[in-house]
Amino acid sequence: MIYLETPKKHRALVDQVHQVAMNMLRPVSRKYDLAEHEYPKELDMLAAMADGLDQSGASEGAGATGVRRSADDDTSNKNGSNMASALSVLEMCWGDTGLTLAMPRQGLGNSAIASVATDAQLEKFKGTWASMAITEPSFGSDSSAITTTAKKDGDAYVLNGEKIFVTSGERSDSIVVWATLDKSLGKAAIKSFVVTKDMPGVKVERLEHKLGIRASDTAVITFTDVRVPAENLLGNPEINVQEGFAGAMATFDNTRPLVAAMAVGCARASLDLTRDLLAQAGVEIDYDKAATLQHAAAAKFLQLEADWEAAHLLTLQAAWMADNKKPNSLEASMSKAKAGRVGSDVTLSCVELCAGIGYSEAELLEKWARDSKILDIFEGTQQIQQLIVARRVLGLSSSELK
Repeated sequence: MIYLETPKKHRALVDQVHQVAMNMLRPVSRKYDLAEHEYPKELDMLAAMADGLDQSGASEGAGATGVRRSADDDTSNKNGSNMASALSVLEMCWGDTGLTLAMPRQGLGNSAIASVATDAQLEKFKGTWASMAITEPSFGSDSSAITTTAKKDGDAYVLNGEKIFVTSGERSDSIVVWATLDKSLGKAAIKSFVVTKDMPGVKVERLEHKLGIRASDTAVITFTDVRVPAENLLGNPEINVQEGFAGAMATFDNTRPLVAAMAVGCARASLDLTRDLLAQAGVEIDYDKAATLQHAAAAKFLQLEADWEAAHLLTLQAAWMADNKKPNSLEASMSKAKAGRVGSDVTLSCVELCAGIGYSEAELLEKWARDSKILDIFEGTQQIQQLIVARRVLGLSSSELK
């Protein structure tokens, strides 16, 4: 069963990552928020450290490349790479969400590769920095509406289409592109391909200016007659209409808890600073006294912490289930829905509680409020997550409940 405290085996990792977030990310957070699209060179050293830890085994599988379910038959309780990744991402986003998303070789595409790639593909793409390209100009959250095509031609697939809102789209060296093999076969024909940036026909059209996570580049990328080796199709190339979209959506079962962890980490940063600022203003939070008997700001803070705790536990539950080979589609969407909403509510409420200080650039509270909003949108919006949860709870298909 899942326990309510940080697993003992991961505590050293959590402490190390927290120190990195506090001493390396937080000090340059404002710098790269103001210098949008400037590459954070400080991340190169962090990436080198992460690579060293990974090679030595000291990272315990943390990071995007560690998100993969075990194939062994051991039924004992596990706190493995999914839990380590969620905990480390949480701490990194306590430091800075945009910089976390900009970490080399830790893109969402890396999580997609780790989730569905074969062992041979894992070895082939080891060390790559992969962004993930799903959204198109014609749709947002409905991934089944993909129009980018992949036509088989000999020993390659030819990709044509346009993707928008590609996180790390300019800086990454490869892209996990979602495309359809045959539009007439619907969702079942949607597959993901690893496309390297040096392939002819790949073009970064522009970078977006954004409300938050400005340290992370977000690109529009077009694919024009891009020939991709057949072995770059992730997972099974066969179209299984019985399986439908389940194979492709399995990626999200692992990546959505990571996005939830990002929201939980950003919200935790806001709560920690708000508690300190309230204390400086003479408002103390008393956990042994009823909220109704305390200052209104203290009562509000206690409510925000309760919401945060629920999001935190849901996130850890989804990660724990993945580590223990339990189907977690429902829990992944629950964690993403809860944490996404809580992240926005907490960060904006902290701005309000701290009044002028919260709204100004004197502190990072206003930045965290801007950063957190995207975490309720990408990897499936709040509304989409609630729809998925409703389908799972009611036992209805996507055609029965739209």
